[in-house]
Amino acid sequence: MALWDRLKESAQTMQAQLEAKKNDLKSGAFRDASMAMCALVAAADGSIDQAERQRVAQLIAANDVLRNFAAEDLRQRFEGYLDKLTADFEFGKVGILQEIAKVKKKPTEARAVIQIGIVIGGADGDFDATERSVVREACFTLEIPPGDFDL
Repeated sequence: MALWDRLKESAQTMQAQLEAKKNDLKSGAFRDASMAMCALVAAADGSIDQAERQRVAQLIAANDVLRNFAAEDLRQRFEGYLDKLTADFEFGKVGILQEIAKVKKKPTEARAVIQIGIVIGGADGDFDATERSVVREACFTLEIPPGDFDL
């Protein structure tokens, strides 16, 4: 099986797992951590262009699990986190990881945030090394072994 097919299958499997837990993923902390993760993955290489920003925003809006929340609210949070990362990536990343850490004591939410990062990162068929690296950092922040997600 080609790498592209494995990546696509893995993202689909994770999305299905997220959808199965949809009713457990309604907290404000999960919403915020998810948008922080999406921004972190989108800006993983240290920058984000307008096309990538729009693509990730569309993926967020289309994600069934994230439909628990108002689309405009998600967009504003995502954009706010991106603004922090584009202003100063390293400093912004510290704040983003702190936001993600707020779900650490809720294992279902913590794992779902990691899965969302993988789904967003793999949506274009190229879950590249910088995207994997920031998701791995989020795993460490949440005290989840990266190996649980093949990272």
